[in-house]
Amino acid sequence: MFKLRKKQITPAQIIILGFALLILTGALLLMLPFSTSTPGGASFLDALFTTTSATCVTGLIVHDTALYWSQFGQLVILLLIQIGGMGVVTVAVAVFIFSGKKISLKQRWVMQESISAPQVGGIVRMTGFILRTLFLLEGIGAAVLAFRFCPEFGLAKGLWYSVFHSISAFCNAGFDLMGIKSPFSSLTDYTGDPVVSLTIPILIILGGIGFMTWKDVREHKWHFRLYTLQTKLILTTTAGLILIPTLLFFFLEFSRPVWDSMTLGERLLASFFQAVTPRTAGFNSVDLTALSEPSQALTIVLMLIGGAPGSTAGGFKVTALAVLFVNASAVLRHRSCTQCYGRRLMPEALTNAMTIVLMYLILFFAGGAIICGLEGIPLMDAMFETASAIGTVGLTLGATPTLGTASKLILIFLMYFGRVGGLTLIYALLANKPQPASMPPQERVTVS
Repeated sequence: MFKLRKKQITPAQIIILGFALLILTGALLLMLPFSTSTPGGASFLDALFTTTSATCVTGLIVHDTALYWSQFGQLVILLLIQIGGMGVVTVAVAVFIFSGKKISLKQRWVMQESISAPQVGGIVRMTGFILRTLFLLEGIGAAVLAFRFCPEFGLAKGLWYSVFHSISAFCNAGFDLMGIKSPFSSLTDYTGDPVVSLTIPILIILGGIGFMTWKDVREHKWHFRLYTLQTKLILTTTAGLILIPTLLFFFLEFSRPVWDSMTLGERLLASFFQAVTPRTAGFNSVDLTALSEPSQALTIVLMLIGGAPGSTAGGFKVTALAVLFVNASAVLRHRSCTQCYGRRLMPEALTNAMTIVLMYLILFFAGGAIICGLEGIPLMDAMFETASAIGTVGLTLGATPTLGTASKLILIFLMYFGRVGGLTLIYALLANKPQPASMPPQERVTVS
């Protein structure tokens, strides 16, 4: 993958091709007769949908993972989740590191693009740090979950469930094996269980804040003022996107009579869980179809926002949202430049943020409208599915398994787009396009 000539392929093209090859390989594996619990194997479309969802760490499924796929099929899905969460390029560079081979400047350049690192220097050390931290946190998560799952399912099955759900949560994938209790039930049986309802969201948050944020925290510990501007924006925006939705869910949703059977503790846990998981993990601890329309709309917004750049999460990223808010604040205060935490934002940050958010919104609305027309389902349900797909979340109101071929292909594209990133896809497609030698004259346009 890395030996192609420089003029033939760019880092952006390597990333999108790497994900595409991984998806196709996984689809072929899931089509094998022994990948399903019943003989015959899966159809190509179902296998492609599942591997796209796993590789793009989404969690949307057309068949219940625990009931439809065999142990081998589940293992393939878990490996795709792990590789997709780490990033195809990160895995490739890790192989080079462990094999003792020298990593070229070209490969370091691709790695920088993959993890959204600010510079090429230190990429190899950064890769090692990513791997150590990732396996450490997933291991701790699995150990904690084992205290709940081993007594319930037995030692061997409990450990497998613990590892599977820890990796799925940390990689923000949302795949689960709880269909043995009730098909497509996710974690609804653990609404009031603090071990599961706290461990899973914490893993989601740790995976969603990004590799560069881990590095910053490791180097500067708890000295917030020493963090980079990006880390400060990620941490503060993430905290706000957890706290505010938690309060909204608790006071506006779980105070409704439909949830009267839940205790105060269960409502608190459910509110926190429901605030975290849409960005962008896809687990649910309550029946999403029982949520009110305002709560479903709030969930859609959270799904679109996603996590941080260079993380296991999708969406248009919290930094894009933060940049737009900071710019809006500057406009309202009549400031000539966009600044935050004593630093001035570069103009391209705002340009990229507006472009990315606009692309996500257009694809989200267009996909929802088309699926609504094709399937004849309510627009809210269709938009919920498309937000879940492009945000690589995996939450669903139950429509995905019933969709036709065209609608599934739309969701496949949205999941792929949401994982590789809008700008990465554009840079790959428009590589080597000549830039104009001169710029046209300016003219004022009124926008307010």
